[in-house]
Amino acid sequence: MRVGVVGCTGRMGRMLIAQIASTPDCSVGGGTARAGSDVIGRDVGLVAGLEPLGVPVSDDPVGLFAGADAVIDFTTPAATARHAALAAQAGTVHVVGTTGLGAAEQEAIVRAAHHAPIVQAPNMSLGVNLLTALVEQVARTLGPDFDIEILEMHHRRKVDAPSGTALGLGRAAAAGRGADLDAVAARARDGHTGARRQGDIGFAVLRGGDVVGDHLVTFAGEGERIELGHRASSRAIYAVGAVRAALWARTQPPGLYSMRDVLGL
Repeated sequence: MRVGVVGCTGRMGRMLIAQIASTPDCSVGGGTARAGSDVIGRDVGLVAGLEPLGVPVSDDPVGLFAGADAVIDFTTPAATARHAALAAQAGTVHVVGTTGLGAAEQEAIVRAAHHAPIVQAPNMSLGVNLLTALVEQVARTLGPDFDIEILEMHHRRKVDAPSGTALGLGRAAAAGRGADLDAVAARARDGHTGARRQGDIGFAVLRGGDVVGDHLVTFAGEGERIELGHRASSRAIYAVGAVRAALWARTQPPGLYSMRDVLGL
């Protein structure tokens, strides 16, 4: 299976190239960088710190989607929306790990999924997706008597907050309660906020250092507290999950899928 990577020169992109190259039955089907980048034309393997792979870095996402069986995308919301349209045109598997998408960008992905298999997840790791399933189950079991708070921490360079993973955990908790996250999310608290509203799902955000990703979901009741968490020590776990998603999606019809589908959760 030929798997390409848009944004292959960034830290995540290089990990994805390395993971594809080391996965049986996979080959690197191409990689793109921004137009004008000084790596255009260089071997994608050398850019990723590997032996040469005989595949040059290009600035042509149209050609990448047309020539690959699947393309993995950890770029920006606007770029991902454009890439989804390319996936739809070519019928190419599109694996989306980009977070921070707005409503219009998400709608572009939904439309594209009518024509291509798209796997979208705010976090591609096995552990986080297991955590998400557990959070939904615990929220359903405990009900509204337990307050739900979600704390996340990432490195200082992360630009969106709360993280896509934290919001995904919030959606799972809300689904467990039969609620709409947008109606119950408390995403900021400052000053004299008054008592906590029952049923709210709170978010707290920390940024600093080189933290890959920490997430903690607390269910706080009267006299007891349940905490479910996940800590990532390497971004390689996201690359492993993304390649697994690409392999799984190759046999699927057009549609919008999640990592829970990929993992049978």
